[in-house]
Amino acid sequence: MWRSLLASLVAVALAAAAAAADGAMAQVTGALPPPKAPLAVPKLKRSITVTSDIVRLGDLIDNADAFAAIPVFRSPDIGTTGAVPARRVIEAARAHNLFGVEGGDVFEVEVTRAGRVIGRKDIEARIARLFADTNGLGEMADLKVSFDREPATFSADLAPDADLKAMRAARDPRGGRFDVVFEVPLGSSRRTLMRYTGTVIETADAIVPVRTIARGEIVRAQDLTVERRPKAEVTGDIIGTNDEAIGRAARQALRPGLPVRRADLVKPDLIKRDDSVMLVYEAPGIMLTTRGKAIESGGEGDIIKVLNAQTNRTLQGVVTGPGRVDIGPAAPPPLAPVASANPLQPADEPPGRSE
Repeated sequence: MWRSLLASLVAVALAAAAAAADGAMAQVTGALPPPKAPLAVPKLKRSITVTSDIVRLGDLIDNADAFAAIPVFRSPDIGTTGAVPARRVIEAARAHNLFGVEGGDVFEVEVTRAGRVIGRKDIEARIARLFADTNGLGEMADLKVSFDREPATFSADLAPDADLKAMRAARDPRGGRFDVVFEVPLGSSRRTLMRYTGTVIETADAIVPVRTIARGEIVRAQDLTVERRPKAEVTGDIIGTNDEAIGRAARQALRPGLPVRRADLVKPDLIKRDDSVMLVYEAPGIMLTTRGKAIESGGEGDIIKVLNAQTNRTLQGVVTGPGRVDIGPAAPPPLAPVASANPLQPADEPPGRSE
């Protein structure tokens, strides 16, 4: 009995050994899982740019993996650059159990603290927003800001859609002078103040020539541009759109940069004095034409005197096109007053009962 039991155990062991051998053979023939890729070696960076108050291991070291979010240094001030020795970075990594950092030929890491760059245009827009629609001023787009001193560009710890906080904002409505003080955040609870003075005035569109336009010359679209001018200078006579000027003639020479006034332009002459013209007479069912000579110059719609070449009579007509003058039919004679039914009653008195 013991022998039979021992034989059974030996058979089971041999079967297990055979199965293990088959599995090993299967692995040798391609069933083994692919080997894991070796971990990337952490390497020191040469220069970095950060946007927060804290510098982390992932900012300083490539392939920091799980150690990337660990803070190790404080950032420099907004808009400035500092340097950290490579030795200190490697020591900081070891202190947090990140070993094997390769420094290569990097002796120090340059750390730049980026911020939102504030330039002249940003300051102009902020000041315009402060004063728009106040004290009789118009919309922001109509305001022009001029500075006593050219503003310097600087960096601030501001979100892209955040505004500089105005600590003081005053404007004299008589001359438009302003005095504004902004608070500028620099990060790490640091602040500084920036003061600006100058003028802010409301402007309006004005049409100005880009070249000298001679007297009598027809104004074209390419001769004009739109400029913003102080609203006080843009009176009702100043032209504000190109359509009011294009196709008209200069009454006098127009100088570049000077706003064009309505009085500076006239309708162009379609007919000049002594020009040969076609005289046209039109009435219901009839049209007559003859040659004539212009005694006066005129533009479209103007009434001018002309000489009928056949009759040698002077007539008046309306300029309707180049070289054409329309002569209308003669006006009918005035109607005679209606005779009174009562010869004793004056015609200018209303009829009434006789007594």
